Amino acid sequence: MRSVVAIVGEGVLADLVCERLQHVCDIVRPSVNDLIPREISCALVLQDVWDPSFQQRAAKALQEVDVPWLRAFATFGEGIVGPFVFPDVPGCFQCADMRRLMAGRDRKEMWGIRKGEKVYDPGASRTALLQLAHLVEEEARRFLQEQPLRCTSHMYVLQLKSMQISRRFILADPLCSFCGALPEDTAEHAAITLRPSLKVEGSYRSRSIHELGPMLLREYLDTKTGLLNEKIYDLVPPFADASVNLPLIMGDEGTAGRTHSYENSVVTAILEGLERYCGLAPRGKRTMLRDCFENIKADALHPLVVGVHAEEDYARANFPFQPFDPSRKINWVWGYSLLENRPILIPERFAYYSLGCNSGHVYETSNGCAIGGSLEEAILYGIFEVVERDAFLMTWYATLALPRLDPYSVGDEELHMMLARIKATAGYEIFLFDATMENRIPSIMAIAKNQKETGLNLICAAGAHLDPVRAVKSALHELAGMMLTLDEKFEAEKDTYMRMLEDSSLVTRMDHHSMLYGLPEAEGRLQFLLEEKRETRTFAQAFGEQTYHTDLTEDLRCVLDTFKRLQLDVIVVDQTAPELQRNGLYCVKVIIPGMLPMTFGNHLKRITGLERVLRVPVQLGYVKEPLTFTQLNQDPHPFP
Repeated sequence: MRSVVAIVGEGVLADLVCERLQHVCDIVRPSVNDLIPREISCALVLQDVWDPSFQQRAAKALQEVDVPWLRAFATFGEGIVGPFVFPDVPGCFQCADMRRLMAGRDRKEMWGIRKGEKVYDPGASRTALLQLAHLVEEEARRFLQEQPLRCTSHMYVLQLKSMQISRRFILADPLCSFCGALPEDTAEHAAITLRPSLKVEGSYRSRSIHELGPMLLREYLDTKTGLLNEKIYDLVPPFADASVNLPLIMGDEGTAGRTHSYENSVVTAILEGLERYCGLAPRGKRTMLRDCFENIKADALHPLVVGVHAEEDYARANFPFQPFDPSRKINWVWGYSLLENRPILIPERFAYYSLGCNSGHVYETSNGCAIGGSLEEAILYGIFEVVERDAFLMTWYATLALPRLDPYSVGDEELHMMLARIKATAGYEIFLFDATMENRIPSIMAIAKNQKETGLNLICAAGAHLDPVRAVKSALHELAGMMLTLDEKFEAEKDTYMRMLEDSSLVTRMDHHSMLYGLPEAEGRLQFLLEEKRETRTFAQAFGEQTYHTDLTEDLRCVLDTFKRLQLDVIVVDQTAPELQRNGLYCVKVIIPGMLPMTFGNHLKRITGLERVLRVPVQLGYVKEPLTFTQLNQDPHPFP
């Protein structure tokens, strides 16, 4: 008995495919408005033009008869074949359109017409349509003969002018209205059980960059359909600097990777891009709860314990945030307290930082977001980021005279070569400081001082890690990424930064903070660290002997024990999107109430309610009495 294939659509392409397949199967050609026969093996939705509304109607009709189908059409200089859509399998035609739309350069315009009228392409010649027909026929034959398909989670893209063909991977879109099925956000889903996570030998990671690299490049980076759509090499900084582009509707978001090889830097940038993607909005679960704090406070984190803006900031005209109101309804998501071992409700704006950019009661950043090859790895590195930024801000606000570190007191040849290369190629002298706070996680503050007459005068960065040398190297890579690349912009806009030096209210963006301290005139603000008569410590004196575990989870448990002794909770929100789950990657947001959150824009500081900044300097012996909020440094911080 011969198979039956439905060809839905009118035009040259549909006729060509019908002619080619009629010898191997029976063909029916229902209208998109007709009932699709249930006895068909599969369907082909074929058009000479792109008609989004036609494809939507065809998809709905085929969904009712529960059969797989393949589409093909021509649009904007390209012919598209695929993906093959299977019932109840994520990754459909709509996912493909969204990935293609987002990766394209004209995504705003395409967004406006994606459900509009049909789009004709004069480049869709008969020759081009013949080639499309060949691709459709070949895939249909594979399906009918039960051979491996080429368009499962993929589509062909034919350049209509050059006739060049490429095969592109399609990631299912978890927010797709046709095939997406996100689970509800519940307390049960938020629960975390720590499991063993063995380290790759000689590292603090559960999966090596060499293992992850091929998969990351294959599944996430593609100029036509990728979640990330471009990679760029920067040849100017001292080390291998690469970036990838995360396309968003409102613009492009670049994420950087900095290592000693461009290959590894691209992989690192991809991981950073995936972390950013997960942190922008809920993609792994649907937010279900909208209520006021008064009604749920028994199960919720009090929004004031993570620091808020000052009363005078809220009172200013045009301030983008409102004071917290416990009777105002907001969205809540479930996180998990690793110290209390219970689910806990978190304001959604704390868990996904882009949601708090222009409303709500505080400004939130990516502070505490981290990606890992295991959940435990992601949590540990999320903690490191919170600790790193807290230590930097604690140093700045309390003007702590940190002890200087001697980088040559540790026998790490790579570190010494990094310092030498920075000095030789970029002209910067590096000063390292022990910024470790009461949590005893080694934290580094690094300052690069320009020895040349032009360019940024000072650049600051930070790092935190159980291995202090790794913390230093992380900070050095951050410093190096800003060296030489910003000099032209700095020189061209120096007058603007001079005005910021005189009026801190003008410091409103992330880049303002670092560029301001490029001014030689701003160096005096860092003299509490740069003064020459300072104590210098060896790494052994500062950090002692480090304990190395073969299991990351053991490291994480030791860190959690420390925070428990300090009575600081560690709350984790699992941000992992399905696009990452498929490859065993995890993304989290770590919140540690009481620690200082990094903010950008001098008017957006969040220290109100965080008395710890007043107490820790006493605990560590930097001052004799607790500080007051009025004594804290009011200048914009220099974090890049």
